[in-house]
Amino acid sequence: MNDKPLFCVDELRIQYPSSQTWAVDRVSFTLEKGQKLGLVGESGCGKSTIGKAAMGLLPKLTQIEGKIEFQGQSIFELNPEGLRRFRGEVVGLVFQDPMTRLDPLMTIGDHCLETLQAHRPQLSRKEAKNIAIKTLEKVKIPPNRWGQYPHEFSGGMRQRVAMALALLLNPKMIIADEPTTALDVTVAAEILQELTRLCEEDDMGLLLISHDLAMVGEYCDRLAVMNEGQIVEIGPMKDILHHPQHHYTKSLLKAALHVQVEEEEPIDTETWEEDKPTNTPLLTVNHLKQYFTLEGNFLQQFFSKEPQVIKAVDDVSFDLYSGEILGLVGESGCGKSTLSRTILQLLKATAGNINFLGEELTQLSEHKMRLKRREIQMIFQDPNACLNPLMTIGKSIADPLFIHQLATVEEAKQQVYEMLERVKLTPVEDYYDRYPKELSGGQQQRVAIARALITKPKLVICDEPVSMLDASVQARVLELMSDLKNEFELTYLFITHDLWVARFFCHRIAVMNQGKIVEIGETESIFKEPRHSYTQKLLNAAPLLAI
Repeated sequence: MNDKPLFCVDELRIQYPSSQTWAVDRVSFTLEKGQKLGLVGESGCGKSTIGKAAMGLLPKLTQIEGKIEFQGQSIFELNPEGLRRFRGEVVGLVFQDPMTRLDPLMTIGDHCLETLQAHRPQLSRKEAKNIAIKTLEKVKIPPNRWGQYPHEFSGGMRQRVAMALALLLNPKMIIADEPTTALDVTVAAEILQELTRLCEEDDMGLLLISHDLAMVGEYCDRLAVMNEGQIVEIGPMKDILHHPQHHYTKSLLKAALHVQVEEEEPIDTETWEEDKPTNTPLLTVNHLKQYFTLEGNFLQQFFSKEPQVIKAVDDVSFDLYSGEILGLVGESGCGKSTLSRTILQLLKATAGNINFLGEELTQLSEHKMRLKRREIQMIFQDPNACLNPLMTIGKSIADPLFIHQLATVEEAKQQVYEMLERVKLTPVEDYYDRYPKELSGGQQQRVAIARALITKPKLVICDEPVSMLDASVQARVLELMSDLKNEFELTYLFITHDLWVARFFCHRIAVMNQGKIVEIGETESIFKEPRHSYTQKLLNAAPLLAI
């Protein structure tokens, strides 16, 4: 039994009940004890399907051929009780979004106790609690957070809880499915360092499923590249990164490197640089503050002399020039999105000034500000969440024209057709009548861009517009945004937590931390000579493809 690999996938084929194609097509690979295998590829290539198959989580009536074995034992032959024990005791699973897996009505401690008591009913509550606290401490969660609920934890801390639940029963292998997609660069680095350290300490196997090539390259020793249901290349990490054989692997590497490359300057910096000293800024933000007061319950209000205040935006000042792309970077909770919503006056500022094209936005009435938003538009992080699922693409893009009374029905249709052409959603007749669910993530983001630009704005605030996209799709969307910027003479305030995207796309970068801008300057000077300790910390945490 000992000579068998820890985990073996052999000629695996998977077809979902509603599909005519194989989601996974003749995939084979092995994983040994202590090995860290990265499984990469674009969304829809079949990565997560393999993870679900390994845990016996595929829907009923799914057609499966081939084998998945753990130390010679077939997973497909396990009875329900054997499969229940296998999940957790043999293989632990860390999901992409822990908030969807944690019960909001249960404390973190209760989650741990429930898992332990389901698998080890012989343990007393005290024994189970001791094991759980030690496991939580392994992932840097202190005992004093035992009685807290999931909503009281940050995204990074919730992901640590998910890791602790996966490690509770001392499994021999961990499957981590996109465990850091929604996390900031510093938090993601901490989570992966912790996960790989624990795997090394206990000689566990790790299958890390991701679309982030740079991240996988930093933490795994082997790499498998998937495309359209098949593994097109597999081998030691260094070999594939330095000498990729398959054209798809080369295209993935090219897309990832295209965003983080130093030598190329894809954005034309001269246009705005020449005019900047003489021109009046398009947008001036002066000593802007956005404070939120925590009221507390009656007793807290009675005994507290002063209410607790959260300084989401704390004395922020900057200028944004016509034709410029200013990147705003920082971790979740630092105030980036609150700042953008305050500029748009979706939130009324606590103090300070916002001057746009010579007009003070904080003094405008709601009606006048609504009219002004025709010139200031926003592109959101998740296009699927901001597009009405019951409206066709054509109607979604035309909607702002009707809101601002800028066109008749016929004129709007013509303008939407032109905009679909410009964002490269062709043939336009086909896309005009589709619904958001019929489009890929990259196509949905193109619709969101078209919707934002249809009113011909001067300033576009982009809030994490490519963070949910794969590397190759990311690069294409950024190039499209660059082309449209030149065509429509746009100015971008570009909010992101991805430092390589900011470097690739922005003229200047403002670094935000705890409500303040701690450093602002030309992009290359920020990257090559960061002055603030927080900027240095961000840059050190960012995964880099070293090729």
